[in-house]
Amino acid sequence: MQTDHLYLNDAYQVACRAIVSHVSKEGLLLDQTVFYPQGGGQAGDSGWLTLKGGSRLRITESRKAGEAFPDKNAVLHIPALGQTPLVQRIKPGDEVCANIDWQRRYRHMRLHTAAHMVCAVLPYSVNGCSITAEYARLDVVTSDPLSRERIETALAAMVEAAHPVTVETISDEALQANPELVRTMSVYPPMGCGQVRLVNIKDTDLQPCGGTHVANTREVGAVSVSKIEKTSASTRRVVLALEWPKAE
Repeated sequence: MQTDHLYLNDAYQVACRAIVSHVSKEGLLLDQTVFYPQGGGQAGDSGWLTLKGGSRLRITESRKAGEAFPDKNAVLHIPALGQTPLVQRIKPGDEVCANIDWQRRYRHMRLHTAAHMVCAVLPYSVNGCSITAEYARLDVVTSDPLSRERIETALAAMVEAAHPVTVETISDEALQANPELVRTMSVYPPMGCGQVRLVNIKDTDLQPCGGTHVANTREVGAVSVSKIEKTSASTRRVVLALEWPKAE
């Protein structure tokens, strides 16, 4: 059974009804989910599965199921420790309500969009990134000195401009014909299904991405460059932080 990844079409969907398709010591698979699995530099979602009767199973991590499962791209919902008796009550075919930790997800969305905005400011390839609820980190390939003030000023202008952020698709062939769209060196967009997902920040940035984003740059809000450091002769690290609200 293939999992329906609802977050790809609506990053603002917080909850969904789902049917349990697999239960193991590693975690649970559902027929559809709002949980984003760790990948592409973005942390996986956490949240809860509410069972029939009202019991809540805390999910601390979500990631791709991998080769050990029939659908390797399914989302594996990993329960917090100490919940074995509750997990043992769950059987394939049970209905649950999957609910993400929205405040944490929304910070991921804001920081991930901010990271794409940095790509518009710094015209370099990216050879590493990490999107968490606390920060966004980009490693850009350059030996040039970077200006914290220039980056922050440019980001503030993009937030003020309120650029729409939309999801589009491009064919495998079109992407191969336009390799400049791919900014990341460490993670190449998955191909082979005919279409590749693009995130388009109007008049600002366009690149393949499977992550979750806000719908408008204004939602990113106040963002600062908390660190710029040289990590190698050819790489500079830029770390972003949100000014509001602070992560719990």
